[in-house]
Amino acid sequence: MPAYLIDASIYIFQAHFSPYVECLDRDGEDLSALYGFSQFLLQFLRRENPDLAVVALDESLFCGFRHSLCDQYKSNRELPDANLAAQLNGCAELCGILGLAGFGSRNYEADDIIGTLAQRLRDEGVLAGDSIAILSRDKDLAQLLKTEQDVLWDYQRNLRRNAVEIRAEFGVTPAQIPDYLGLVGDAVDRIGGVPGLGPVKGRALLQTFSCLDNIYANLQAIAGLPLRGASRLGELLETHREQAYLSRTLATIVVDVADQNEPFSVVALDSLQRKPVDTGSLAEFLQRYKFDPRFCDSMVRAASRLNEARD
Repeated sequence: MPAYLIDASIYIFQAHFSPYVECLDRDGEDLSALYGFSQFLLQFLRRENPDLAVVALDESLFCGFRHSLCDQYKSNRELPDANLAAQLNGCAELCGILGLAGFGSRNYEADDIIGTLAQRLRDEGVLAGDSIAILSRDKDLAQLLKTEQDVLWDYQRNLRRNAVEIRAEFGVTPAQIPDYLGLVGDAVDRIGGVPGLGPVKGRALLQTFSCLDNIYANLQAIAGLPLRGASRLGELLETHREQAYLSRTLATIVVDVADQNEPFSVVALDSLQRKPVDTGSLAEFLQRYKFDPRFCDSMVRAASRLNEARD
């Protein structure tokens, strides 16, 4: 059975912004994000019945180390209002109640939490030959796929892609994704890349030279490539060398966080094993967030069934 590493924000914000997910508390306040995330977790636990599953939460908006490197990084995002902030806190609390380890950080993103835990699981032999399944639709996380069995799983579409399928889709290997984004940028995260250098040229350069360092070591050879505008491409790359390397740094997931102040980097890995749902705490949690009583009852019954399935 794989170790499941869950990128929580995808499922939280998908519910928050979806016109098809609506949930109000007894006072009429929005609970869509917390409701949607709870339904996702319950469904996932019921279907997969995992032994090891960890949730990574994003808490570093505008305060993480990448923002200190580039003030444009993810500058298109907005801080959550008071209602959403309360729901995000609830999502973090819910993980523990449902028996799942959950981690957030003010300095590192959820991707870095997943990357560091994945590397630690491999290095310390916890997987015992099993693979890693990363639940997210964020293509950046594909760079963490190391074996043929590892998958990036878009849970909503039930689309699981391994390293071979990632290369077929994007034209680069998982390990080349940071270099690729260093070249072409990523509009979603406001990573600039090299202006005027698109995916076709980015893929061709990496297929020829393998990485950003080799590209810059061979700028004179680029003019001879069978690419439109190849004669000017070396000059373009030289002009934007600093931005290309900064973009690669921004796109590179940290896999070796070692900080006593970051629990995910020092946690005992055997403690990541899934635990039973604390049904009493779940009932109190749902009442505190003022969910409809009928929903509270159905959630506790569903959680009890999860515990029975583990016995």
